[in-house]
Amino acid sequence: MTTDGVVGPAPPPPAPAVASPTVGNGTPGGGSRFRLVRLASILMLALLGFGVTVVIRSADSADHLARVRPDELASRLDSLSIGGQRLQVEASGLQETRAALADDGRAQAELDRARQEADTLAVLAGTAPVTGPGLTLTVSDPRGNVDAWILVDALQELRDAGAEAIELSGVRVVASTYIIDAPGGGMTVDGATVAAPYVLRVIGEAHTLAQAMRIPGGVLDTVATRDGAQAEITNSDRIEIGALRTVPSPRFARPAD
Repeated sequence: MTTDGVVGPAPPPPAPAVASPTVGNGTPGGGSRFRLVRLASILMLALLGFGVTVVIRSADSADHLARVRPDELASRLDSLSIGGQRLQVEASGLQETRAALADDGRAQAELDRARQEADTLAVLAGTAPVTGPGLTLTVSDPRGNVDAWILVDALQELRDAGAEAIELSGVRVVASTYIIDAPGGGMTVDGATVAAPYVLRVIGEAHTLAQAMRIPGGVLDTVATRDGAQAEITNSDRIEIGALRTVPSPRFARPAD
């Protein structure tokens, strides 16, 4: 190459362009490494600052306790001991209260169970009115051909079928109930005279009770064999039995002390 007639050395050729490595979406890899290094530095500085703060506070606390006079330190220890005793007393009181509440709960459960048993015994003894689903069995006997033992069989069949309460023509039936033929017609039920038609009001599962009356050779079939007699069953969702038995007073027994 010449310039104004002077021949000089040729300039060096331009260096080839070198592409910078990229990471992911084209961001230079060096920038990513720089951000990671900076983030790590920040975290290290934060941890270092936290550690220095803890050390300083611990040192301050230790220095403070070292500067406290023995009498002040003893007073603080006494206060802590008194506070601990107070908390222990409160904890003991709470435990006693919890135990008392548990005892009250058990006592209430026993009382509820006793009341339930008393109600059941009152139904069985006939000393309380009862209401529930069941049926009414009416036995018509215009000619006086139905004997007492037929009604006794009816009571037995009803009890076996799950009858819970029974009333016969206004007399509450219990375990000791007896039925006999009355002189001149009718029947005597526990000392009370009843006449036909005989009406049994029964509380229990109506379908089961009715099936017990309808079994072959059962009460309905037996009544049908008596001239002029007839038995009829009526199911009901609500039967009310209000006839009650009087509880006899004991003549000799006394509550034990």
